[in-house]
Amino acid sequence: MKPSEIDTAADSPEEPYDELDGSPIVQQVLGSAFPALTVFHDKLMAEGEPRGLIGPRDIHIIWERHILNSAAIVPFVRKAVAHDVDKAVADVGSGGGFPGLVAAACLPECTFTLIEPMERRVAWLEECVGKMGLENVVIIRARSEEVIDRIRKHTLKPFAAVTCRAVAPMTKLSGWTLPLLKPHGQLIALKGRSAEAEIEKADKQIRRFHGVHPRVCLAPVGEGLEPTHVVLVDKQ
Repeated sequence: MKPSEIDTAADSPEEPYDELDGSPIVQQVLGSAFPALTVFHDKLMAEGEPRGLIGPRDIHIIWERHILNSAAIVPFVRKAVAHDVDKAVADVGSGGGFPGLVAAACLPECTFTLIEPMERRVAWLEECVGKMGLENVVIIRARSEEVIDRIRKHTLKPFAAVTCRAVAPMTKLSGWTLPLLKPHGQLIALKGRSAEAEIEKADKQIRRFHGVHPRVCLAPVGEGLEPTHVVLVDKQ
């Protein structure tokens, strides 16, 4: 190899890859949602970091950290809306689409309202919904408090389930999510390892907004992958 060729090889950028590309685990977990979520994955791979939606260390683990992690809530959502006529779900602070877009792709029988206040993230969500071909998603550019106000004024129906991921500690999250729920609805929040401590600290706020039976469940992400934590709170 000539010196110039060595230099060119050294300077050529590394092709982006995901550690779970081609893994049967991904298709096994996502099932019929796999094609739409492959489109989402590829868009995240190409645009997620420069648009500030994922960190530089996430590029090689988008499937596991963001998509499969988000999909871990799907069985909880399915159960929460099982007896609800509208099967309406709100996703608070949707950001890059976690978990809202992932859950919407996995649960076409549900209607998802993605609540996101930032214009640039709303633009991203709209692009993704179009590219993924999702027909069960509505995007509202607003803070959660504004949507709660619409429910109180009866210009919007409350939801059977509310989802969120990495939005705020439970002390704040309780007031942003529980008022969105109809009676007997359920908050389903993806959380970290401090989830148990969070719900203990937020006990007063949870009860103030008519939440009952807060608990933490360990949710599988995929075979051989570390499970995640889901906080469930029922609405009286």
